[in-house]
Amino acid sequence: MPRSEALWTIAPGEMELRPVDLASPSAGEVTVRALYSGISRGTERLVLQGKVPASEYERMRCPLQEGAFPFPVKYGYALVGTVEDGAPDLAGRTVFVLHPHQGLANVPVSFVQPLPDGLPAKRACLAANMETALNITWDAQLAAGQNILIIGAGVLGLLTAALAANIPKAKVTLVDVLESRSVIAGKMGAVFTLPAHAPSGQDVVIHTSASDAGLALALDSARFEGKVVEASWFGERKVAVPLGGAFHSQRLQLISSQVGSVAPNHRDTWTHGQRMARALELLRDEKFDALITHEIAFADAPRRLPAVLGGDSSDLMTVLRY
Repeated sequence: MPRSEALWTIAPGEMELRPVDLASPSAGEVTVRALYSGISRGTERLVLQGKVPASEYERMRCPLQEGAFPFPVKYGYALVGTVEDGAPDLAGRTVFVLHPHQGLANVPVSFVQPLPDGLPAKRACLAANMETALNITWDAQLAAGQNILIIGAGVLGLLTAALAANIPKAKVTLVDVLESRSVIAGKMGAVFTLPAHAPSGQDVVIHTSASDAGLALALDSARFEGKVVEASWFGERKVAVPLGGAFHSQRLQLISSQVGSVAPNHRDTWTHGQRMARALELLRDEKFDALITHEIAFADAPRRLPAVLGGDSSDLMTVLRY
């Protein structure tokens, strides 16, 4: 019986590797040997801190999670590996799977997305984030010629900016408190500015910074009857939302965006699998390599990952290398 290890969060700020005994894959399953897995910084930080709200325990379960919130829990949803056993047509293929961090895993074939030609395994760790960014652009109903402001130049904000920059004649501005993000914002096709210089009168404002100040700036930056899309997730933290001032006189639209459901305007024609396949195709552009800034050996994850997820960091995507 093959043996593997999986990463578990066991207490606030504490992780450990636990052994996994695998049987041969059942009918409808394949065995995937991990190459890399990506860390979704915002969500996995809340999981590590035990700050998933009790009301969201079921909705926040990732597809192949084990354990239960708050602890212990095996969490994660961005694993890239090679198919070793199971469906013959997938044998030897490099695939993306919504699976927690684990060296060897049996996975339902329906969860497996083969990587398109030209997409390296490491870059494919961004797929879950790209799928979220794609859904945000759908929720925002972006259109040609718009002024689009994105607040928060983390991985999600940068991916969203890259998609928005492909819209004809759109002017995309990316705001962050870290001026060091200006170079990578430019690579994504966006103009960079610090919060103090954020433009006003924006047609669409997308907020990804998960901060009260960022949300307040988003509301201040929208034009009359403009649209503000809230794409951050704050967990159990209470958020100060400034709905006084000009919020009502400006007739602003405040919209939530979350990847668990396909955006309403695409739901009749797109499945979750099709959306993920498109996200993988979009990642074939090598400029997205710049979003992966930190790499940790899987064996070192319990020791090093809590420090990466705890506190502020200028890192973008962290990946685990198997």
